[in-house]
Formats: sequence, structure tokens, C-alpha cells
Amino acid sequence: MLDVLRKIVQEVSVAPDLESALNLIVRRVQRSMSTEVCSVYLFDPCDQRYVLMATEGLHQESVGSVRLSAAEGLVGLVVDRAEPINLENASQHSSFKYVESTGEERYSSFLGVPIIHHRDVLGVLVVQQKDIRRFDESEEAFLVTLSAQLAGVIAHAEATGSLAKNDAKDDKAVIDLRFEGVAGSSGVAIGIATVVAPPADLASVPDKTAKDIDKEIASFEEALKLVRRDIKVVGRSLAQRLRAEEQALFDVYLRMLDDNALAGEVIARIKNGNWAQGALREVVTEHVRQFSMMDDPYLRERATDIKDLGRRVLAYLQEAGPTELDYPPETILIADELTPAMLGEVPSDKLVGLVSVHGSSNSHAAILARSMGIPTIMGAVDLPLTRIDGRELVLDGYSGRVYVQPGEDLLAAYRDILKGEQEEEAELKAIKDLPAETTDGYQIPLWVNTGLLADVARSLDRGAEGIGLYRTEVPFMIREFFPSEQEQSQTYRKQLEAFHPRPVTMRTLDIGGDKALPYFPIEEENPFLGWRGIRVTLDHPEIFLVQVRAMLKAGEGYDNLRIMLPMVTSVHELDEANRQIGRAVRELQEEGHDIKRPLVGVMVEVPAAVYQVRRFARRVDFISVGSNDLTQYLLAVDRNNPRVADLYVSYHPAVLRALNFIASEAHKENVPVSICGELASEPGGALLLMAMGYDMLSMNATNLPKVKSTIRSVSKEDADELLAEVLAMDDADKIKKLINERLSELGIALPAQPVLPE
Repeated sequence: MLDVLRKIVQEVSVAPDLESALNLIVRRVQRSMSTEVCSVYLFDPCDQRYVLMATEGLHQESVGSVRLSAAEGLVGLVVDRAEPINLENASQHSSFKYVESTGEERYSSFLGVPIIHHRDVLGVLVVQQKDIRRFDESEEAFLVTLSAQLAGVIAHAEATGSLAKNDAKDDKAVIDLRFEGVAGSSGVAIGIATVVAPPADLASVPDKTAKDIDKEIASFEEALKLVRRDIKVVGRSLAQRLRAEEQALFDVYLRMLDDNALAGEVIARIKNGNWAQGALREVVTEHVRQFSMMDDPYLRERATDIKDLGRRVLAYLQEAGPTELDYPPETILIADELTPAMLGEVPSDKLVGLVSVHGSSNSHAAILARSMGIPTIMGAVDLPLTRIDGRELVLDGYSGRVYVQPGEDLLAAYRDILKGEQEEEAELKAIKDLPAETTDGYQIPLWVNTGLLADVARSLDRGAEGIGLYRTEVPFMIREFFPSEQEQSQTYRKQLEAFHPRPVTMRTLDIGGDKALPYFPIEEENPFLGWRGIRVTLDHPEIFLVQVRAMLKAGEGYDNLRIMLPMVTSVHELDEANRQIGRAVRELQEEGHDIKRPLVGVMVEVPAAVYQVRRFARRVDFISVGSNDLTQYLLAVDRNNPRVADLYVSYHPAVLRALNFIASEAHKENVPVSICGELASEPGGALLLMAMGYDMLSMNATNLPKVKSTIRSVSKEDADELLAEVLAMDDADKIKKLINERLSELGIALPAQPVLPE
């Protein structure tokens, strides 16, 4: 049955549209389970009912017309309970509803399982038979497993199908199509989608209108010629090692590329208006689908051959294509997985928003987006990537929603929010040079997290008093090899010079986890529990020493450098890092540089470090909490996984108690403690951290004015009372609700929410 499951899911995943996918499901399930009926009901959000969308065994004329609410019939019972219903004589059940048009009165046994996606019942998969009998446990388990695997595929097909309706450009075109993701960076953006596809990844290639059909055809034919050449070269090189029948496979490859096969179909689609890469994706996907559905194992394997050929042709098409995308004035950049390098490729004056199909609100790309003040949505897993390019979008970075083809009413609602954001930003500029001081005179310095040189001007413009976290890995990530000591020193000096005499805290190289270097790949089963941070640099002292030397040389004459060590879990690691920093200081002094040992601190971002804060504090000059990773490790939640994004909760009682404990322990050793995680960027989080006794808060520059305004609106006593209430609570949702209520009572505005049209 496992092979059957795999085959059905594979076939459905490459179906061209929702109707084809559903028809394929009912046919395959009916045949594999040897039942007389298989049907699929899907939820229609327009009339809030479940519609019979496909059937094998019931009357075909009932498809699309039979509609049941969650309170009607056995289908409604499955929806209401969100669990399988298995009956040997369905008509005798109290919830049975007779629908004459279906012809189901002939069938007695009934097994219905919910199709659940993101906790919502997307639909119901039903099998029925004439015999009065109960489907056995293995049959029920098969159907439950299948529905679980198909839920995401069906949701994606639904979204793609909705966009296809818009392509018709008729009076029934759908507007305000909504896709859910995770809020990555707050704010609203209205703009045009630009999809960035990774190299040689057919599935991510978007549809684009061909600007010059003849040129597209010429590019495709040139790519074909190069692929044919490669295949012939490989065939000749293996000729002495293969039997004649095996060598004939290369001839099969070449025939697939003939004008009467793949090539001819691609050219036909280019002539219909799609660019070469999109036309190639369409043709290859259709052929893969057809071969995958075949029963013969040999023919099914040809799907792999076709995918391989498609990737080879695509690679040459991308290599020959333009190196720079044509970015519209208001670009919303979309990718399967956003990377920091992608952000840097778009002109800053054109980039208004970001959407990533994968990743979560605390992925590295989202953190950089917040520092740049770009509204961002992560984990939009149902977004049909290939059909988005060039469409108008509304991006709601508060709720995590993307609207495609927005109507005038929706646009008006979000334009009002944009206007409000601009007015609020103008008001906050008035307090730029004022301290973050409570109404009863308590002051707390507000620092910033940076990674790009562009962050410097933005940070100073918003009144930053220092840099609490400079992510040194960013300059490493935008290069093709390790930067030299001189290159690093020049980069670091720009940060130190711009902020002088304010302090600049530079974190040593923190790669691994979600921060990969293309020229230093780290392949691991569980990268967040693997070789990352200080573990990498201590294993490679040549990398660590070069970086520390570059930092020290960059700080010569400024004396505002602070060095911070990431991912430390033991005193041994800290002692070794301190020893190497001391060595670098001595070497440079011997070389004639006028430097002294800078302040050195450690990041507390793993549970092991929480319970060693006092031991660490005796060996360093400051403690800094990395609350993003600490939250991830305390809650066992991968912060890049959209499936568990809702479990990553900064206000979780365990997280808040750990943060309170760290501040208390550091102060017992008279060592200052700061925090550089995203919790400090939230007005409510900033108040709690101030009450806990954190000496500095470091955040993205975008949120700094709002946090300052919040602190200036309250008394220290107000914050202390709020913290006391929160620490006595045991539910994160209730904590968040209390914080929002208290902020509202204090007159602190919460993020704007649109008044959406009905």
C-alpha cells in the first residue's frame, strides 16, 4: 500500500489543475481500494458549504451542485468531528441525509475522512459500497494517510486554480485572493510581484509573457543544441564501458529533444506567449505527469529522464539569460526561500516588500528585512509561485496575509494604513534625539542590530545609541570566498567610524543553522543542533584569528569595539576564545599597532548557557542574550519551519522566566546584561525587559522609535507591575492579551489593522 500511496501523491502533485487532481484522486482511490464509489467534497468559502467536486460511482451531474453545510449529512458529521466516520449501514445513521441527485441510495457502507490543512477542514474524502459491511482498519488507515498527504497538494491546486480564473479576464475573474503566511516584518506594501527562481529548479520557474517570441525561441534552440552536445559527449566517453542496449539510452535522450517531441511542444507554447523557461516548465511537468501515471515500471521511470533533460535545458537558458531582473518601481520580491543575498540584488529604492514560501518570522532573511524596515511575509506555503510574477499584490506584514489581484475597496483600505504609517513615522522623528526615559526618570539605552552598511545611516537617523549586534556573517555571505583580513578590516571600520564614539558590538562569525556560506557548505541532519557559531570558528582558528585581527585593526583609534561570542555552551569554549583574542591583541601590538584589548562578551542563547551565566560573567565584560535562538531551543521549535511557526512564542512563560533569571544572575556578578533578540523590538517586550533589569536593549532600527515612544509613555513602576502580573501567568496567549490591553490603557497605539470590505 505504501507504493500505491506514493504513486497517488506523486501523480496528484503534478496535475495541471484542481479539477484534474480531484478526478485523479477519486479514480485512483476507487481502483486501489476496490470500492464502488469514491468522492471528494471541498469547502467553498463563498457560501460556507462543502461541495461535491469529483466522484467515481455517483451521478456525474451532481458534481458541483450538491452542497452540504457542516451540520448536514454524514459529510457534515465528518467535518464537525474532524475525524473519520466508518459506518456499515449509512442510511440508518441519524445524520444521514438523502440527496436524490447523487444516486447514493444504492450504497450502504460509508467511510469518510477529513482533509485537514493548517487545522482547517479543507474537505472530505468518501468511499462507499453496496454491501452492508464496515471498512476494516487497514482501509481506514490507508484513507486517513492519503488524505493527510494530499491536503497540502489540494490546497496548492485550489490556489493555482483560483489564479487561473483571473487569467481569463472576464467578468467572473476572482479578486482579493488571499494566501496565509507568517508575519515576518510588520508593515504594509502594495506593489508588483517579482519571482526569483533558484538555478535549474524547474518547479520554481514563473510564467512570464514573452517580450520577444523570436528571441525566446532562438535562446531555447541554442540551449537544446548545447544539451544535445553534452549528451553525445557523455555517450562517447562511456561507450567502452556500456553494453549496446545501455548505450542506446543516450539515443532515447536525443530523440526526446526532437522537434516532434519536447522541443516542438515548448516552441508551440512560446508562440502562444509564454517565455522559454515557463514554456519548458509547462511541457516537462505535463510529460512527467503522464509518465508517472503509467502502470509499467519502465515507462514510469522515463519521468525521471524527462525531469533531468528539463533541468539541463533550463540551466543553459538561465546561463544565457540576463543576469539582472527587470525590477518594477514598487517591487515585492518573492522566492521559494529568501536569502540575504537576494535582498541585496534589488535596488533599495524599488524594494517595498518580501514574500518567502518557506522559512519563518525568525529566519535570518526575516531578521534582516526587519532591520531594513521592509514588510515581509514568511512561510506562505500555499502561494502558487509560478503564477504570481507580474501580478499586483497587497502584503500585510501585520497579519501575515498576501492578497493577489486586490480590488479597489481592498486597495483603499490598505492605502489608508500606509498613510497612517507614514504619519506615525513623522511623529516619531520628533523624539529622535531624546533619551528612552520613563515618566519617573528611569533611562535605558536603545541600541540596534545591524548587518549591512546601509543599516548605519538608518540606525543613526532613528536615534540609536550604539550597536548591540553587528552580524559579521553578512559580509561573508555576499562573497564567493572568505574575505581577507584587509577586506574584513575595511568593512568593520566603516561601522566603527560611523558610530564613533558610540559602542559597536561585533559578533564573531556565526554560520551554520540557517546561515550558510555557499563556499563553505555544512551539510547536517539537524543544523541547529550541529556545527555552528563558536564551534566552527574554534575548530578553524585560522578563520577566527583573521576575523579578530581584522576587528582589532578596524577599531584602532576609535576604542569603541566590543567583541561578542555566539553559541557558547561551556566555560572551556569561552576560555579558548579569550585565549585566542589575547593572542591576536599581542600579535598586533608586536606589529606596531596602537590597540588594547576590547570589551569581550558572550551570548546566552542556548539552555546550557542560562545556568552558567554567573560562571560566564566572571570571565567576560558583558552578557548579551540572543532571545531568538534561546526561544527556539527552550521550546524545541525550529524557527524556520512554518508548520510550527505558531508554537514559536516569545511570551511563553518558560522564555520570560529564563530571561528574568539571566538578568538577575548577571547582576549578581556586577556585569551588564543586554538583549539583542527580536523581543526587544516589541513595545510590550521592551517594557518587560526593562522591568527585568536589562541594562541595554538592542533591536532593528525600524522599531527603535516606537519602542522609545513606548518607554517615554510609561513609568518604571508601570513596567514593574506589568512584569509581576506576567510572571504569575502560565499561558502565552493570555500574557499577550494582557500586554496589549495594558498598552492600550496607557495610550500606546497597537499595529493598525485594515477595515476590510465585506
